[in-house]
Amino acid sequence: MLGPVILAASRSDKMRRFVSAAPGTKQVVARFIAGESVDQVVPVIVDAADKGLEVTLDVVGEDITTVEQSHEARDAYLELIGRLKDLGLGTRAEMSVKLSMFGQSLPSPTTALNGEPSGLAERFPGGHELALANVRPVVEAAAAIGTTVTLDAEDHTTLDSMFAIHDELRKDFPQTGCVIQAYLFRTEADARRLAANGSRVRIVKGAYKEPAEVAYQDKAEIDKAYVRILRILMEGDGYPMIGSHDPRLISITQELARRAGRKLDEYEFQMLYGIRSDEHLRLAAEGHRMRVYTAYGTDWYGYFMRRLAEKPANLLFFARSILTKD
Repeated sequence: MLGPVILAASRSDKMRRFVSAAPGTKQVVARFIAGESVDQVVPVIVDAADKGLEVTLDVVGEDITTVEQSHEARDAYLELIGRLKDLGLGTRAEMSVKLSMFGQSLPSPTTALNGEPSGLAERFPGGHELALANVRPVVEAAAAIGTTVTLDAEDHTTLDSMFAIHDELRKDFPQTGCVIQAYLFRTEADARRLAANGSRVRIVKGAYKEPAEVAYQDKAEIDKAYVRILRILMEGDGYPMIGSHDPRLISITQELARRAGRKLDEYEFQMLYGIRSDEHLRLAAEGHRMRVYTAYGTDWYGYFMRRLAEKPANLLFFARSILTKD
């Protein structure tokens, strides 16, 4: 299977250098990455809004190694929120953040910016307090312009910390969302807890290389788990966000929503920028809330490789491109 191989390559510095230097890389990356700066992504947001689409914005770059870099990540999101405010687009765009980018994976214990630990330090030694301290002002700024933040799921070792930070943020900002991954064995239980609490929950299949001890490895089993979890969310008290490009799962979503008596504005579809764009427009035209996951920034490598892993057929397109000149 190519997927696990590509995911392994996403952690390789040697492979990062090779891919970055390949002559056709820029062309292919542009399919998945909306730009490198806020200025470049603003027209994408405006265009989506004009078409009746909403967006969630991801400043790529989770592989940080210093506290200073975590502060830079925070500031990049605050800059983005400031631009959304100026453009009056706060209600059309939300943010997606990876807590690793905010310092979650850094080894040194830290305290919150106000000098008072939140209580997570005792449960989660390391950079968890730093991640909470960095993400809180982003969530506050987002709320001030009428939008919100969703905490992206990363590999399974980070999830207990992510959910704890999610719970902490929701005390003051209950609209804060989180992501769950269907391929993990634990996710059905997580979905029941989140649905009961009325959370905004994005369900995805999962895009990290996980061991057989914690995750389904077979695509059919992952799809079955996705449907089971989707049913839990649709029948619960939360707001489901369906992250999938799979036509079958989209149809199942519509049927489960109908059975649960949900109106079109009581759940939404989410798809990646650059993938199945015609489907984005079709769903929006039918009255569905359709949100496009739009990534931008210079540190695109890890995000890009996960997109290839999710659909290895994209690798053929990429392979042909790196053999050509710009």
